[in-house]
This record gives sequence, structure tokens and C-alpha cells, in this order.
Amino acid sequence: MLSYAVTFFILALIAAVLGFGGLAGTLTEIAKIFVVVFAVLFVASLIYGMVTGRRANPPI
Repeated sequence: MLSYAVTFFILALIAAVLGFGGLAGTLTEIAKIFVVVFAVLFVASLIYGMVTGRRANPPI
């Protein structure tokens, strides 16, 4: 999830340098949404680990 946010941020920077203002703004907003979703899932994972006392098993 965080890699998607970084990818969209880099694409936004490239679009801004090339002069595509509208596209850069859209890509920035998408990156912000991914960062918020990542942060919420990270905090939920921390709370889950503290409440249960065990680690969540990542999907294989």
C-alpha cells in the first residue's frame, strides 16, 4: 500500500515538472488517500497486536 503512495507521488512530481498541473494534482490526491489508508491499517495492526498479545499472520 505504501509503495502505491510513493509511486503516485513520484508520478505527480514528474507530471508537475513537465507542466501537467491538473494531472499532478490528481496524482497527489491519490497518493494522499493511499497514505491515509496505509496509516489507518498500520494503527489498526498495532492495536490488534497490543490487545491480543500476538502478531497478525500475514497472508501468504
